[in-house]
Amino acid sequence: MAERLLIRALKGGKNTKIITLNGKNITKMPSVLEKLPGLKTLYLQNNQISKVCPEISNLTQLTALNLGNNLLEEVPQEMKYLTSLKTLHLFRNKIHRFAPGVCGKLKNLRCLSINHNQLASIPRELCFLENLSELQLNYNQLVCIPKEIKFLEKLQKLLLARNNIKSLPEFQDLKLKEFYCEGNPLFLKWPVSAIKQEDVWSLQEITSRFIMNQLAENNPFLMKAIKWYPQVRSIISQGRKCAICGKFFLTIWLECVEFFPPSKNWKISRNLQLVPLQILICSYKCFYQRNPNIFGIAQ
Repeated sequence: MAERLLIRALKGGKNTKIITLNGKNITKMPSVLEKLPGLKTLYLQNNQISKVCPEISNLTQLTALNLGNNLLEEVPQEMKYLTSLKTLHLFRNKIHRFAPGVCGKLKNLRCLSINHNQLASIPRELCFLENLSELQLNYNQLVCIPKEIKFLEKLQKLLLARNNIKSLPEFQDLKLKEFYCEGNPLFLKWPVSAIKQEDVWSLQEITSRFIMNQLAENNPFLMKAIKWYPQVRSIISQGRKCAICGKFFLTIWLECVEFFPPSKNWKISRNLQLVPLQILICSYKCFYQRNPNIFGIAQ
């Protein structure tokens, strides 16, 4: 079956743009790929490939390569010639190293997935891929993250779950939208005695702050979803707004808030009696006036 697909692809010559050979029990990457210089997409997932053929270096127009669920032990040097590559999937292999210099020319790479491998470290040169926006490294053996990761200015999604990471570098320069790091020793440590209990935010506090501040910006997704969760509405209805920083909170910085009684025109909805009016603040009032039905308040 794989041979017939390759023969058909070869007949297409330069016009062949996509080859899909997933789950074909292939043990060697076909060397005939060098005859398809116009290839854009190559899928070789769920096979038994242990090495990348040298001929792959001719695929300079390749933009997507999937070698997930194979037997690779390294990210080979031949990859560096795939200068047009934007998406590279190497999940579920046996990769424990990057060949020297392999990342140097992959300047167009946007998504790199190496989940479920055996990496103990990330090469620093990976941190200089200026267009990388998604990096997946779940289920490896990483013990640290290089401080140079801050140079990934376009990184939006970083997955580091289930590794052996004990500390993280500073991420304040990154514009992450998604960050996953559960299952690392870093989150299993008890707070040191020098930290006061009230200074350690609970998960409820962190989540509530995020939701409240997103609601304040009229996030359409949250505005719609929050109506279906009365427990969440009940919690965040107790939110307060700091008079100094202007951010919403539940339990911290109470001394920064000045409380005001609610307007006499406000009343609790008969259907959703969720909001204790005595805690409403004038600085929060504007938000409620714009969105009177979010927490069951009617004017």
